[in-house]
Amino acid sequence: MRAAAVILALVCAVVAVVYLVVPADSLPGFFPGHDAGSSAIHVKHGIASGVAALVLFAIGWWMGRR
Repeated sequence: MRAAAVILALVCAVVAVVYLVVPADSLPGFFPGHDAGSSAIHVKHGIASGVAALVLFAIGWWMGRR
């Protein structure tokens, strides 16, 4: 369970970085918020993914203490 939480946290952290760095028209097609012709950055999606990563890292750390 600990490994799964850490792996999911790493995936969420990568997704957060992609959302904060890549404009909407350059996002992969399977990402929510992909919009052809838009140069906006999806800050809210990036923050949400970052918070999810932090929560999952905390869960992994808490599971490792047991």
